[in-house]
Amino acid sequence: MVRAFQGFWLAVLLLVSLPAAAQRVEGDRAGAQGAFEAEVSVNGQGEAERRAGFARALSQVLQRLSGDRTISAQPGVGQELRRAGDFVKSYDYRQDEGVGPTGAPTFGTTLIVRFDQDEVEEMIAVLGLPVWAQPRPKPVMWLAIDDGKGARLVGLAQANAARTALNRAKDRGYSLGLPAGNAAEQALVGAIWRGDSAAVARASQRYAPPMQLIGKVYRAGAGWKADWTFVDGGKVLNSWSTSDNDARRAIASGADGAADALMRRYAKRGTAAGPPGHYAVTFTGLRSSDDYMRLAGYLDKLAVVRRMTPVRATPDAVTYSLELSTGLAGFRRLVDRDGVLIGGEGETTTYRLH
Repeated sequence: MVRAFQGFWLAVLLLVSLPAAAQRVEGDRAGAQGAFEAEVSVNGQGEAERRAGFARALSQVLQRLSGDRTISAQPGVGQELRRAGDFVKSYDYRQDEGVGPTGAPTFGTTLIVRFDQDEVEEMIAVLGLPVWAQPRPKPVMWLAIDDGKGARLVGLAQANAARTALNRAKDRGYSLGLPAGNAAEQALVGAIWRGDSAAVARASQRYAPPMQLIGKVYRAGAGWKADWTFVDGGKVLNSWSTSDNDARRAIASGADGAADALMRRYAKRGTAAGPPGHYAVTFTGLRSSDDYMRLAGYLDKLAVVRRMTPVRATPDAVTYSLELSTGLAGFRRLVDRDGVLIGGEGETTTYRLH
């Protein structure tokens, strides 16, 4: 990678000769389109590969909708990913052909998945997951790269140099723009290098919205280092550094840090499922020890139930203190969907085992 990147600016100069209208800074990739669609690489078209692909595709969709790359670790999400096929509206495959490092042709299979929007939104509401509302801003990325021959600004004409960051932003559910790269903007390299975010923000006033992802990428030993600052309306929301042997990954890290900052500021958890907490819920219709075991097993598998503690029991009923990751409304939605329990209408917290 290091050797290949030595020709970095040669490739950039070649790009300058292309018509500007032919360049798309967001990353124009064929395949899945839309917030509720995703594509993943699979090893074949068998059922096991498809199920695993559905789970990875749904995780991508949830990351895009929330902006949170750790969304799969949220309470209850893992259980929903295991039944990702229930959310699939349609799917198909694409055969990809490429060229390997030795010049030999390579072949791959991509699974393109389209999820049911209503079902996914219902799941998000039930689990109380954060949602990053649309439309989303398109920050300008002011990126300077020094490959050992002096720092230069990556403008619109050199979009391919920043392609990994532009594509990563798309994966995180938003877009990055690039400055035009005229002479006045090229002169900002010094401000970028010394971390003068105010000077960059002033120069970026011609672009909307007033958000800037400011980064410098340079050699560090045998690898590369990237220093980033994300500014929103003149306020620094995030600053971070990344080191990597691969310059492309170092550049892509800018999109991740910006997405993390935007998600923390703008993503909101829905209130329809209610607040998390401890709730006393009574279950009746328990005629045998098998019924008690069936109820306990069902509650243990519910995505929103973190912990359950019995507080009172009678010959045919039990009351649990349920620690829920959402409120009773979210619990009720899951119960109504499964049909294992009956009741819970209105304000009551009593259910009968079906």
